[in-house]
Amino acid sequence: MVLHAVTRVRPPRGRAADAALASGVFALVAVGSLQSLVGPREEPWPVTALTWALMAAACGALYPRRRHPVSAAVLTLAVTMVYYLVSRYDGPLMVVPVLALYTVAADGRPRAAVALAALALLLTGAGTLLGNHDVNGVALFMMTGWLVGVVALGWVRHTGLALAREAERRAVSEERLRIARELHDVVGHHLSLINVQSAAALRRLRKDPAGGPERAEQALGAVKEASREALRELRATLGVLRQAGEAAPTAPVPGLDRLGDLVESARLAGLDVRVHTDGPPGPPLPPEVDLAAYRIVQESLTNVARHSGATRVTVRTGRGPDALTLEITDDGRGPSSPVPGTAPGSGITGMRERARALGGALTAGPAPDGGFTVRAVLPYHRRRPLLNGVLPPP
Repeated sequence: MVLHAVTRVRPPRGRAADAALASGVFALVAVGSLQSLVGPREEPWPVTALTWALMAAACGALYPRRRHPVSAAVLTLAVTMVYYLVSRYDGPLMVVPVLALYTVAADGRPRAAVALAALALLLTGAGTLLGNHDVNGVALFMMTGWLVGVVALGWVRHTGLALAREAERRAVSEERLRIARELHDVVGHHLSLINVQSAAALRRLRKDPAGGPERAEQALGAVKEASREALRELRATLGVLRQAGEAAPTAPVPGLDRLGDLVESARLAGLDVRVHTDGPPGPPLPPEVDLAAYRIVQESLTNVARHSGATRVTVRTGRGPDALTLEITDDGRGPSSPVPGTAPGSGITGMRERARALGGALTAGPAPDGGFTVRAVLPYHRRRPLLNGVLPPP
C-alpha cells in the first residue's frame, strides 16, 4: 500500500501576503479593463498604455500598505484620480483606494481614513459638477455609503484586535500571578518551617549540651521532611511551565485531605494546633476550592510560625450548602508586629486574591479575645466577589 502524504496548503503571510494581494487586485482590475485593449478604440494607444501603467502603480502601492498605510492610501488615491481623468474607459480601479482606506482605519488611524475618504468624495463630486456624466448623484451617494462602511469596518477590525491583545495580556498577567502565588505558598511555608526548626536545633545544642543532641536530631528530622515536601510541591508547581512533550506532573493536587500533614509540620515547629470540623463530611470539594483552602491554611500556619509568636492555633472548617468556611485563630500578636529579624511578606494579600478568584472573600485581623484570626468563605461555584470583601457572620 502506498501512502500519499497530504500537504496542507497554508496561506501566505507577511510580505508574501502583501505581494499576493497586490497581484490579485491587479489581476481583477486588468480583467475589468480588458475593453480598453480588445474593444472599439475610444482613446489613442499611448493613453491606453499610460492608463495601464497607472493601474499597475496603484495596485503596486498596496504592497507596502501595512508598513506605510497613510502614504500608500494617498498614493493610490492620487493615481486613481489621474487614471479616471485621462482614461475614456471606466475600469474597476476604485477598489484599490478602498482597500487602502480600510488598511488605514484598521491600523488605528480613523482621522486619516476619514480625511482621505472625504477628499475622494470631494474630488469625485467636483468631477461630476464639471460635466463627468459617468458619475451621477445616485452613484455619488452610493460611493459615500461604501467609503463610510469601509472605514467603519476597518475601525471595528482595529478595535477587535486591540481587545483581543488586551485580553491576552490580562490572561498572561493572571497566569503569572497564579504561578507566583503558588510558588510563594509552597516555598514560603516549607522554608519557614525549615528556618524555625533549624533555629530550634541550634538553641537546643547550645543550651543543653547533654540532652540537646537528641532533641536537635528531632528538629533536624523535621527539617529533612519539610525540605523533601518543599521539593515535591515545587516540582509539581513548576510542571505548568514544562516544555511541550514533557510529562505532566503526577503528584496529586493538595487539598484538605492533607490537612493532617500541615498540622503535623506546625506541631514540629512548636505550635499546639487543634482542628475542628463543623457539619457532615459531604461530597468531595471542587478541586479549585480544595486547593485554595489548603493554601490558605498553609499560609496562615506559616504566618503564625514566622511572625506571631503564638503557641496555640485553632483551625476550624465548616461546609455549608453553598460555600466552605475557614477560620484560623492563634494566640499571638499577629503579622502586624512580626518577630524581630523577619521580613514582611505578601501572604495575606495572596490568600485574599485566592478567595476573590473563586468569588469569595477573606478577612484577617486581631481577634476579639486577643491573637489573630483569618477567616475565608470559598463558594463551591464561581460567582461575583462578595461586596467590599464582607463576610457573613460566623
